[in-house]
Amino acid sequence: QVQLVESGGGSAQAGGSLRLTCVASEFVYSSYCMGWFRQAPGKEREGVAGIDSEGRTRYVDSVKGRFTISQDNAKNILYLQMTNLKPEDTAVYYCAAVGGGYCDRAPLDVNEIDYWGKGTQVTVSS
Repeated sequence: QVQLVESGGGSAQAGGSLRLTCVASEFVYSSYCMGWFRQAPGKEREGVAGIDSEGRTRYVDSVKGRFTISQDNAKNILYLQMTNLKPEDTAVYYCAAVGGGYCDRAPLDVNEIDYWGKGTQVTVSS
């Protein structure tokens, strides 16, 4: 059972930056697809950024050019660097993994996900 633990959330002003970190309980990043999702109050959970087993990335249109997903396989860590934050980025952010080993499609759909972290709150004020 893969366990994912997020950290790095908090508060920021619009235009500011935050970096989220996700640590996995086992060595997953080089062979799993991983992603960051978010859920704002009253809204459905949505995919923000994903990375596949080859390191290829995908982003939802609303964060392209502002957010960057990356991984450190040696340290078993997944990152989400968020810049030029906007109030509409306010949400609980979740680290996520697709089970089954190697995959070639960075996940942005909640239905693709097998493992979830508990989430970390990001609040952006104007």
